[in-house]
Amino acid sequence: MDPVRYLSKVDPQLRILIITIGKYSIKIRASAFQSLVESIIYQQLTGSAANVIYGRFIKYYNNVMPTPMEIISTSDIELKYKVGLSSKKVQYLKDLSTRVVEQKLDLDLLSAMSDEEVINQLIQVKGIGRWTAEMFLIFCLGRPDVLPVTDLGIRKAMQKIYSIPELPKPAEMLAIAQPWRPHRTVATWYLWKSLSKFTSIG
Repeated sequence: MDPVRYLSKVDPQLRILIITIGKYSIKIRASAFQSLVESIIYQQLTGSAANVIYGRFIKYYNNVMPTPMEIISTSDIELKYKVGLSSKKVQYLKDLSTRVVEQKLDLDLLSAMSDEEVINQLIQVKGIGRWTAEMFLIFCLGRPDVLPVTDLGIRKAMQKIYSIPELPKPAEMLAIAQPWRPHRTVATWYLWKSLSKFTSIG
């Protein structure tokens, strides 16, 4: 059964959300390395600030995503003062690039791994935690059954839609989402979209 139809059938609250938001449409990034670089640069920044820094980063490399070796070869000072990256993010990008070059992290093998295996591989990289790895599963590998239980937006959306007094904790979120399996990524996308529909979510 089509995932959207399936979710509409198993969850009445989600069905209302699906009808309100409309067609499911998610953009998948083709490059694993670029996806991880973007994730690191965008961490803990507002969208506009992150866009500016990411724009400067790409411009520094002549508007082309640099190779891991090019990042390694760029001085920390250049990345900090010309691009605007923090010292920690420079460290994270270089750790990622070094692992790829030294084949400690083989990005080509990730698509053949299970979700948890991918997460375990990626969290070895400095600056990449479980949430970032889950975003990679969703937006790069296109995995169908990911529920990022630490995502504040998802927690707020669930609180609103299911009339929960407080922000739900992971165990409660997993219980609510159990009927959604194996299409939790699609449900997650609708929950994110609901944030802009319901201004009271913030």
